[in-house]
Amino acid sequence: MGIANLEWGQLIMMLIGSLLIYLAIVKKFEPLLLLPIGFGAILSNIPVAGIGGPDGLLGHVYHVGIETGVFPLLIFMGVGALTDFSALIAMPTTLFLGAAAQFGIFVTLLGALALNLVPGFEFSLADASAIAIIGGADGPTAIFLASRLAPDLLGAIAVAAYSYMALVPIIQPPIMKLLTTEAERKVVMSQLRPVSKLEKIFFPFTVLILCILFLPSAAPLIGMLMFGNLLREAGVVERLSKAAQNEIINIVTIFLGLAVGSKLSAERFLTLETLGILALGALAFCIGTATGVFMGKIMHRITKGKVNPLIGAAGVSAVPMAARVVNKVGLEANHHNFLLMHAMGPNVAGVIGSAVAAGVLLAVVGGP
Repeated sequence: MGIANLEWGQLIMMLIGSLLIYLAIVKKFEPLLLLPIGFGAILSNIPVAGIGGPDGLLGHVYHVGIETGVFPLLIFMGVGALTDFSALIAMPTTLFLGAAAQFGIFVTLLGALALNLVPGFEFSLADASAIAIIGGADGPTAIFLASRLAPDLLGAIAVAAYSYMALVPIIQPPIMKLLTTEAERKVVMSQLRPVSKLEKIFFPFTVLILCILFLPSAAPLIGMLMFGNLLREAGVVERLSKAAQNEIINIVTIFLGLAVGSKLSAERFLTLETLGILALGALAFCIGTATGVFMGKIMHRITKGKVNPLIGAAGVSAVPMAARVVNKVGLEANHHNFLLMHAMGPNVAGVIGSAVAAGVLLAVVGGP
């Protein structure tokens, strides 16, 4: 009987899984991922059943989709098919905002290593690298890197990444308002120039060529992102583009969530290190937002007031939520200040930036 074999740790993890489901349904915090992750956590902690073990259903799903890296890469293909890079193409300088927002990743890496000075923490360089990527606010990238560098920490890293992504509307506005003046928030940016279809088609190839030349370790993520975007912009494979945007990404999201949930077993999650991961993830996200805003202020100065510094906060790659938050804060300062399209530039640049950061960490640290 299950009740005879149920341990306190398993019961606590079932409650945590139920909490994730509650947040997904009631609070609408990243429901597409938190709901299957929460249910996967419940299934993997059922005593005797062994659903999350190596021979269980979720264990097989994890091996096929996450250990191999297939699921995060398919998600990236779907993201590419869903993403319009026009804002970035029209204003390529916003790449600097996306790059600046990744600074929190590398600061948090040092913070994770510094935690080893505290008794109870034993993060290796690979562990610290996987934890730090949470600051990019890109769930698939966090899962991809964690599966390569720190599979034992995957559950905690994934939950932290998606939880903080869901909390973007709560976390970012106070930081944005603290670091900018009211006059800066009121800046109205000029309309972006039209982008031709030819530019949109050449963009994926340009990014991929740069990746091949300078950072081939990021090619899996960048390659699938650009392939998905090419399906969207080519205009001759609408069926494939719609499949990537809908059926494929939806099916993969279900199994990705369940597979991540299988790693939320009591012995792996109920540790002091998990608390450290949650704290470091919050730090990484806050620093990424702040450095993006600081770069926005620099661009504001350089362009003599033509750039609203708020759009730098969208450099974290929570697409399109971060861009919507920027637009909301801008409208609060000036009711005629619509920043959504301008914020989409650094927002999609952040997707590329987080993939590049993951590639750098993979190249430097290396996988198991």
